[in-house]
Amino acid sequence: MTRFDAATEDERLKLFADAAAAHRARSGDVMTVDVDPDSDDTEGGEVPPWIQLAGTELILDCTDEELERLKSLLSEFPEFRIGELVSPEEAEGTNAVVTARSDANRVAGFMERAFREVYELDEAYKAWVTAI
Repeated sequence: MTRFDAATEDERLKLFADAAAAHRARSGDVMTVDVDPDSDDTEGGEVPPWIQLAGTELILDCTDEELERLKSLLSEFPEFRIGELVSPEEAEGTNAVVTARSDANRVAGFMERAFREVYELDEAYKAWVTAI
């Protein structure tokens, strides 16, 4: 891969799919996609939204409202399901682990929709692949 950021839906889908494929081909520990802080209009705190892929698991941190939106989104992705929810006492929100047994393109589509629908980001948000 030679590019690591994208700011349109088509570019992000390609970036996410390429990164997921590279992550799986390299048997990497984790692939991380971060939202550019300048694109973060979620007002969700100090850290912009992020999604990680670890093998066949997607990992997301969610507020209660975001978790409800995640569950709604998962109804459209039958091959994806919540494998674990962890709500540490010292943190606000929930860490969701979603089992994603699908190809890189489907994972990319889910990630794009999660950023747009779960985190309610604007369509022109910029995302960075920061780890593969």
